[in-house]
Amino acid sequence: MNEHTTNQMTHYRWTICIMMFLALTINYLDRQVLSLTWDEFIKPEFHWNEIHYGRITATFSIVYAIGMLFAGRVIDWMGTKAGYLWSIGIWSAGACMHALCGVATELWVGLDNREQLIAATGDMAVLIATVSMYFFLFARSVLAIGEAGYFPVAVKVTAEYFPKRDRAFATSIFNAGASIGALIAPLTIPLLAKFWGWEMAFVIIGVLGFIWMGFWVFMYTPPEKSRYVNAAELAYIEQDKKLEADLVKPSAEETEKKMPLWQCFRYRQTWAFVLGKFCTDGVWWFFLFWTPSYLNTQFGIKTSEGLGIALIFTLYAITMLSLVGG
Repeated sequence: MNEHTTNQMTHYRWTICIMMFLALTINYLDRQVLSLTWDEFIKPEFHWNEIHYGRITATFSIVYAIGMLFAGRVIDWMGTKAGYLWSIGIWSAGACMHALCGVATELWVGLDNREQLIAATGDMAVLIATVSMYFFLFARSVLAIGEAGYFPVAVKVTAEYFPKRDRAFATSIFNAGASIGALIAPLTIPLLAKFWGWEMAFVIIGVLGFIWMGFWVFMYTPPEKSRYVNAAELAYIEQDKKLEADLVKPSAEETEKKMPLWQCFRYRQTWAFVLGKFCTDGVWWFFLFWTPSYLNTQFGIKTSEGLGIALIFTLYAITMLSLVGG
């Protein structure tokens, strides 16, 4: 039952939208911790080179892409509330797992501390690089599986809490979390790694997801059951149902019919979307994954220093605005 009975409409749907915005901001913060710490902090410890890091980022991208193919079905099966909790819970756990890779590597290769890892040479250094890479591959894959569920569940929440006329605007608001997260990351993550260690950078950002989950447990219920949504807002949210009820109802066979995934590729809109993402995502992911390392390798500009922070923030902002403007 809705407790609000006044004629003035509540606006709780926008609170839910802000929650989705914050979730995506955390999503992109978790995603960028590695790119902003590996070259300056992680590489010397594990004797990595660009090949090790490239394999890790490629694995993340592949697992993320495959996960997206199945995430929608899983979210439909689990339901909106549980789906969001599982998605952000898995990726937050994956983010925190990165912090354990150093200890796991020490135990695997038989060394006692970080100093011995850094001082290793020859075959031991090669072993450390390989073992640590596989631990990071596992943690990165868990992160990718969790993050793959974000957009399907966010779209589902938007459909539940917003009428069709507002869904595009609501989507643009929560989707801005990706840009905000990408811009906040270079201002915060390198400093966390510098003062508290790269492990704590993963842990602190990962814990943000668990904090978000605590709020989501108590804040989200379907709008028709929410005590924060009054009758006026519920009527506004469900205005499309009334319009559809006035139309001729389709037959049961038409209602239950689902479109196979492969049939989507028969539409020009699908190919237009695929082409657009192909043109923009390569640029976006290159900047996210490789810009910090490039600046350090080519120009000696570290992500934890003022100039590096300012440059990376500026490059991310320019890239983001270029993609949005395009």
